[in-house]
Amino acid sequence: MAKWFQRFKKSQLVIPLFALLLLVLFNLIRDPGFFSLAITTNNDGNQVLSGNIISILNSASELAIIAIGMTLVTASSKGQDISVGAVAAIAGSVFVRVLREHNITWPIILVAFLGGCVAAILCGAFNGALVAVFKIQPMIATLILLTAGRPIAYWINGGATPTVESPLLGYIGSFIPGIPIPTPILIVIAFAIVVSLVLRFTNLGLYTQAVGINEKSARLNGINAVGMKFLAFMMLGVCVSIAGCIGVSRMGLINHETLLLDIEMDAILAVAIGGNALSGGKFSITGSVIGAYIIQALTITLYAMKVSSTAVKAYKAIVIIAIVVLGSPVVQSYLLKLRSRLFQKSNKEAGAQAYGD
Repeated sequence: MAKWFQRFKKSQLVIPLFALLLLVLFNLIRDPGFFSLAITTNNDGNQVLSGNIISILNSASELAIIAIGMTLVTASSKGQDISVGAVAAIAGSVFVRVLREHNITWPIILVAFLGGCVAAILCGAFNGALVAVFKIQPMIATLILLTAGRPIAYWINGGATPTVESPLLGYIGSFIPGIPIPTPILIVIAFAIVVSLVLRFTNLGLYTQAVGINEKSARLNGINAVGMKFLAFMMLGVCVSIAGCIGVSRMGLINHETLLLDIEMDAILAVAIGGNALSGGKFSITGSVIGAYIIQALTITLYAMKVSSTAVKAYKAIVIIAIVVLGSPVVQSYLLKLRSRLFQKSNKEAGAQAYGD
């Protein structure tokens, strides 16, 4: 038990689990019924689960998926992609453009998704080339698509905000008849499992960490550092396309100005809360997903407390600052020294007591 506890203290999941525990305790004290679940009938006459927990898990689906890709980019490139919201708008626009030109069936939805996926991967390849080949800092490189992405999405559908109506899209963005859990939650679970299996049974995770920890050493050991960064940005493109298509399916339209607006800030925060260093290296996909749900839980909690949407962003900014400062080398070094002093002091007191006895 003691060994397990010592191992857990060193785990990257300590921060997200501790933050989640604080949030749970706060909500239980504020409102004991905050986490209650109920079975209700939705507008389509289906029996579905409802409650704050379902709302948190459902609303954070797009964020959780993007956080997975952002984790890989952060780990390998030591930076973050701030264009994910704009690229999601591009992928969503391509998705809608294909759907509007055909009768909506499952094969057409798959083709539309693949089209959006290709568009997002190309955007990821563009960002990856700037970062990996031209050595541009990730936030500066992705600033290009952050600025140009939504105008491109606007152009794809001819400057309109088209709608797409189909019960099949409702199955993706809402509920599948007979299944009481929202489909986006199931998509997150399936996608997280696939990514975890890929990282577990391939060298992708190990190589990503190696490049992020020490790129020069990784190259000397035969790892293609440029290729790993490039691949990380392309994988983020896949994540962004999935999130964008879920967002479109929820609303039944593409609004290039509001689709996943400001989600890049939440994705970076999810990675940080997940115990991942924003300076790259060792990472935890599980931590980032938990971080995404913590952010959504925090958002819903603040809204329940009648906090304005503008103030919610300020609170999130405070959390980011606190996490970045606590994770900085200066603070970490100070905490290690403080821990060492306390440990030595306790040993001296124990020794003195034993000597006195």
